Amino acid sequence: MCHSIQTSNTERTLDSSTYIPDAFIDDVQTYIPSHLALTDFLDACKTPLRRSIRVNTLKMSICAFKAYCVEHNWQITAVPWCETGFWLTRPNEEEHNLALGNTDIHLSGCIYVQEASSMLPPIALEAALSNSTYVLDMASAPGSKTSQLSALMNNQGVLVANELSSSRLKVLAANMKRMGVANCALSHFDAAIFGDYMFESFDSILLDAPCSGEGTVRKDADALKNWSIDSNIDIATVQKKLIRSAFLALKPGGTLVYSTCTLTPLENQQVCDALLDEFTDAIKVDPLSSLFPDADKATTPEGYLHVWPQIYDSEGFFIARFIKTHSVDNDQQKYKKGAFPFSPSDHKLQTSFIDYINTHFGLNESLPGQLMSRDKELWLFPDGFQPIENKIKYARLGIQLGTTHKNGVRLEHEFATALGKYATKNTYAMSDSDARDYFNGKDIRLADPVNVTGEVILTLCGAPVGLGKWQKSKIKNSLPRDLVSDSQLITWV
Repeated sequence: MCHSIQTSNTERTLDSSTYIPDAFIDDVQTYIPSHLALTDFLDACKTPLRRSIRVNTLKMSICAFKAYCVEHNWQITAVPWCETGFWLTRPNEEEHNLALGNTDIHLSGCIYVQEASSMLPPIALEAALSNSTYVLDMASAPGSKTSQLSALMNNQGVLVANELSSSRLKVLAANMKRMGVANCALSHFDAAIFGDYMFESFDSILLDAPCSGEGTVRKDADALKNWSIDSNIDIATVQKKLIRSAFLALKPGGTLVYSTCTLTPLENQQVCDALLDEFTDAIKVDPLSSLFPDADKATTPEGYLHVWPQIYDSEGFFIARFIKTHSVDNDQQKYKKGAFPFSPSDHKLQTSFIDYINTHFGLNESLPGQLMSRDKELWLFPDGFQPIENKIKYARLGIQLGTTHKNGVRLEHEFATALGKYATKNTYAMSDSDARDYFNGKDIRLADPVNVTGEVILTLCGAPVGLGKWQKSKIKNSLPRDLVSDSQLITWV
């Protein structure tokens, strides 16, 4: 039985350090809706955000999360537009002595710290995902919306997640592993290339565009330090290129969601206008006024959501949804050169590997994808990937299951994080002290010797987090070195 939701009404004082330039206020006055007060907007900008999290249903149920909150005296309030989203308040002592990112439920990948309004763009795409095999997230890092999309897809279909920044791409990859995402292919491009290289390839596309971030001032008091109209105009030029690319990459009948965490019409309505003007006969706005209860409070005359921070006590955000009604012409299509570097794993390797994991871990589920090989690497690609496999060069495809050697396959960390939930044996539920040792890079000492050998899937909060090896009186740690932490973890006393 699910536990009831606890609510919190923590008072928050205005942050006097928040920088809001007069020129920005003057600009906002020209477009703030008549039913909203400028003073309420400014007060909201100076009020700290409520912390919000999203439950990762690839690893934990909502019911289990609510039970965890009751056990740990966490107070939660449901986010009205996202059934997996909650505003969260922790006990003061815990809050002061243990970062949320170092709690067991976060380390396990069962939750993602995500601002509530940031959950809206994937929710706007949710209805379309049920009929989508190919989905594109054009500007993905650090991965909050990408992992949300994967959860909404239940790890089915193909999710291409693109990120231009090399450093942010690494963060994106790490988050996908932690969250147990298995249906994702990562790419590393200026997203303007998709319209030409992957013309009409995707059923659904999310473009959470790079923007001036005017809506983020509640979590970053200096977000407006470099604000200017000229900067807005420059960014809007980039956004218009990206949204055009997205529309070209969208299949006829497909759905495109465009979003920003900014407020100015220069980067929002006017970017959408440019798309509508160019593709008038092939596009229609899909209104968002009924996306969730009270969505009409933030709905524009065009049917977009223009979320001002005072409306729902959140960050500022903008979301628009479009349907591509029919195909368009594109005489600039381009084609990738070079052979695809992977090939289907040979039958002998596939058979021996599947026999091993079925025997050793009791994985009775069939693998959700296709086994592929590159040199000695063994990968699991999402089902249906072949039609788009060689249209661009991918930075990473699916999950790496292991590396072959003369005695079989040496499993990789993400085999456990993505597929460990299917194991029925050779799993070990870690205690708090076990988990601290594991994430600190130490071996796990066992109270009683064991007779089993080979790999073991380690779990925390009921979710798989990695691999170890049985060794009589201990489990040898197999956590990748870059994930080892020397911080205070899991307990705060």
